[in-house]
Amino acid sequence: MPKHWADFQYEIYLNGMTGAVPRLPTDLTRLEELTERRLGPGPFGYVAGSAGDGSTARANRAALARRRIVPRMLRDVHERDLRVEVLGRALPAPLALAPVGVLSIMHPDAESSAARAAASQGVPYILSSASSTPMEQVAEAMGDAERWFQLYWPRDREVARSFLNRARAAGYTALFVTLDTPLLSWRPRDLDQAYLPFLHGVGTANYFSDPAFQAGLAKPVHEDPNAAVMHFVGMFSDPAKSWPDLAFLRENWDGPIVLKGVLHPDDARLAADAGMDGVVVSNHGGRQVAGSVAAADALPRVVDAVGDRLTVLFDSGVRTGDDVFKALALGARAVLLGRPYVYGLGLDGQAGVEHVIRCLLAELDLTLALSGHASPATPGRADLVEDPV
Repeated sequence: MPKHWADFQYEIYLNGMTGAVPRLPTDLTRLEELTERRLGPGPFGYVAGSAGDGSTARANRAALARRRIVPRMLRDVHERDLRVEVLGRALPAPLALAPVGVLSIMHPDAESSAARAAASQGVPYILSSASSTPMEQVAEAMGDAERWFQLYWPRDREVARSFLNRARAAGYTALFVTLDTPLLSWRPRDLDQAYLPFLHGVGTANYFSDPAFQAGLAKPVHEDPNAAVMHFVGMFSDPAKSWPDLAFLRENWDGPIVLKGVLHPDDARLAADAGMDGVVVSNHGGRQVAGSVAAADALPRVVDAVGDRLTVLFDSGVRTGDDVFKALALGARAVLLGRPYVYGLGLDGQAGVEHVIRCLLAELDLTLALSGHASPATPGRADLVEDPV
């Protein structure tokens, strides 16, 4: 049976009969300000910060805000079904939690809390290579729930191969390969604090626990942690990678492969030609290229180019249920949610992440219904208009 996500609002109202109100705001756009007040400038800036002067992050929000929904009336929306199929997996709604690394800077239980929250709602969790928690431990926290693995493609082929083998053995069913981070961008908020968690061994758990990584060390990690950090820094990313290298991934991963960070339709076509299964239209939430095209502006062109060949997913700038509606109307199959769930984690742990998921999907459910849609499959570009620039 489909879950009626909108029922969350009645749960909140009924709890209010006893004087209880939500611990966190239900307007998810307020979470950033609350998190800034409660966390130190280093951890908060690392999550909230963007490349350059933040122009791309602002453009992401503006591109979604510029598109306005045109509701339709007198359509039967009594019974709604938000279920979708993505990468061959049945999901309760068109949502997954995006890969975000180093979550221990936000909450001590880090990725395990976020993963349990996703599992509790049936939403896939995408674990970052740069997690604070080894992938096997996160998998154990999730039980049989749907989980996908994100790869920062390292220089060392044996470490890459080992990561893929470990992820498969731990039950991760799809591989997301981030292409837009061959180098770290110029991020003034981090630079002004001289704050990079990796240099303190935070966000390196998958590497430090990896046998292929350990094989490259003269001493065990615990005996010379600084050498381990430097070894990590030297292999974390590889700006020499090119399209023919995708063959290595296909040879070493037998499930779906999704390329994350695609903005140009020609790159999407190259992904399809290389036998990939999907792309995420994303500019890394504005964290990599200042002045980049907004992800929502890139989405329709990518869908037109490869929507009949690849699963097209979307992230960057999503904060609300109506943002998800707009992404679906522009052709995305599902949306990855990033910063809002991380703020929820920082403010209230697992419960905070669950709150964010439930709020977002309740608002999506209601937005669909009040706009005349009973399924995520029916919104299209005709359901949106663009404000004049």
